[in-house]
Amino acid sequence: MPHYLVSGYLPTDFDPSVMTEAKVEEIHALNREMIAAGVRRFAGGLGSAHTLRTQPNGDVLVTDGPYLETKELVGGISILETADLDEALMWARKGAKAGGSTVEVREIFFVPAPALD
Repeated sequence: MPHYLVSGYLPTDFDPSVMTEAKVEEIHALNREMIAAGVRRFAGGLGSAHTLRTQPNGDVLVTDGPYLETKELVGGISILETADLDEALMWARKGAKAGGSTVEVREIFFVPAPALD
């Protein structure tokens, strides 16, 4: 079965102190529902970002924050294993509603490493 990355976005000015207990419980309830349905493989929130860019001389520059200018940042991710994209989108709709934010779904392409001789 395919796996999907479901990313939840937050505005750059998001203040976690405004999250109500009811909203947090709604998110936890969705996670419990995904676990019970057997589709959730991983879920978690994300902290601050660091971007690494290879420079022309081969050095790697590390900067704080996302690479692109954006008004939204990835605030959390889930890895779902579902029968198809339609099922992944069904769960993502529930996540968008529970989190009250933008959600993105991407299929994860897995190419197994070649067998060692």
